[in-house]
Amino acid sequence: MTDWQKSSISGNSNQCVEVRTAGGRIEIRESDAPDAVITTTPETFALCLAGVKRGEFDRFTHA
Repeated sequence: MTDWQKSSISGNSNQCVEVRTAGGRIEIRESDAPDAVITTTPETFALCLAGVKRGEFDRFTHA
């Protein structure tokens, strides 16, 4: 298992998404709710990241 990693843009904030690898899977959690962990495959995570990079989820960042 690797250590939790968050974006460098987050700085010291406790309101960010953290990611790590565990047994060939990817685990994702909110830093302010560390007990709620989502597990996925590296392939699915890569697809999600590609969508983020393309801006497919930008509408969720606007209140």
